[in-house]
Amino acid sequence: MPGVAPARAIGPLIPTSRGAMSRGLTLDYLDHPIAICRLPPETPIPAWAWTARYFVTVSRTEQELSITADADVMPADVPSQRDYRAFRVRGTIGFGLIGLLSSIIRPLSEAGIGILSIGTHDTDYVLVKEDEVEHAKSALERAGHHVVGR
Repeated sequence: MPGVAPARAIGPLIPTSRGAMSRGLTLDYLDHPIAICRLPPETPIPAWAWTARYFVTVSRTEQELSITADADVMPADVPSQRDYRAFRVRGTIGFGLIGLLSSIIRPLSEAGIGILSIGTHDTDYVLVKEDEVEHAKSALERAGHHVVGR
């Protein structure tokens, strides 16, 4: 993709689930409050979702309509989980990379930090609760990743 750098590997080698070794990743901390809501599956996508400036993703299944978006655009009367922040893998990730997301999730899980992962065409995001951000950053850095921001 022109103008987009590939995901950059840095830091110490990290064992992957297949026994191979990979380098740590650069993760950007996004300091924008994010909220997550679940609506009935037949609900039309609300117009407010598209007003998000920093982050929005919409998923519809037979069971639900899920919207993850900037917290400030989600109406207060919409039942939601709020106060999330995101870590974004820097660069564009190829579809063939194996173990990349697990190298992020594993240290967070071992540190007792709950996450929500979201993938886009280009990269991955890992959301954690605001009160877990510093703990998550420390766990990621101990695992060999480089966190930029905060």
